[in-house]
Amino acid sequence: AEMTHLQAGLSPETIEKARLELNENPDILHQDIQQVRDMIITRPDIGFLRTDDAFILRFLRARKFHQTEAFRLLAQYFQYRQLNLDMFKNFKADDPGIKRALTDGFPGVLENRDHCGRKILLLFAANWDQSRNSFIDILRAILLSLEVLIEDQELQINGFILIIDWSNFSFKQASKLTPSILKLAIEGLQDSFPARFGGVHFVNQPWYIHALYTLIKPFLKDKTRKRIFLHGNNLNSLHQLIHPECLPSEFGGTLPPYDMGTWARTLLGPDYSDENEYTHTSYNAMHVKHASSNLEREASPKPMKRSQSVVEAGTLKHEDQGEIENTQPLLALD
Repeated sequence: AEMTHLQAGLSPETIEKARLELNENPDILHQDIQQVRDMIITRPDIGFLRTDDAFILRFLRARKFHQTEAFRLLAQYFQYRQLNLDMFKNFKADDPGIKRALTDGFPGVLENRDHCGRKILLLFAANWDQSRNSFIDILRAILLSLEVLIEDQELQINGFILIIDWSNFSFKQASKLTPSILKLAIEGLQDSFPARFGGVHFVNQPWYIHALYTLIKPFLKDKTRKRIFLHGNNLNSLHQLIHPECLPSEFGGTLPPYDMGTWARTLLGPDYSDENEYTHTSYNAMHVKHASSNLEREASPKPMKRSQSVVEAGTLKHEDQGEIENTQPLLALD
């Protein structure tokens, strides 16, 4: 009975897909999870803030049940958060920087999935107002969005598609995309997050984006490189991979144009356009705010007072509290 609860709510088709594509076997799910959990002892330098079955399972799925690889990803996930503390300090939809990015449509998330059951995320690069949104806040908003979406088991199995539209993205905007921040994004998405990316599609990219792409290629795994498609302005090649009925009109699809506020409204609720300090917390990043002992105890994490830092939660002891409270932005972008 235990194993069925871990696959609860999945359609028979998805369970079969997980078996075929990910080597997921319901009969030994618990042993697989436990074997990953047993490896945690090998990395005392990392605070594993969440180790429940459902959480470890998403890492196994992201690495096709290869236990060592799944553990490496789990370790990376927490290490990335440990090394980039300020990015995850107030990691909720109502953090002013994250909220502004979400409200400006970073990322866009389509309601319907593609024909393979994958969730489609959109980035309209030209909408990036660099006086409003730092690249870090956009990255934080994307990571938070994935964090919310990956709770859905179907998406753990089917994965995601990312479409980046570079139309009207200026050379000046592109010049802000330094190798170090692009590397930070790649580390966060490719190396540290338990999601399957079925494809990253570049549309209408100018020559300087090609140049940037060449620059970041060394940081990309072969597997990732094979999944990056540079379509230019040829939408037919996009439509061969993602059916037009799954796409908004900006990409030659049959759906209406994408409304930039769609995903922000989903995450923030009805008050999403209210620019004042927003009190309702729709998603609380328990893996940063709570010690694992709390997690075992509470099924639904409660928001903690902002003053209670990671240190007080008894997890990351190597930083002193004053430093955490007043950290500088990771990278000054302006």
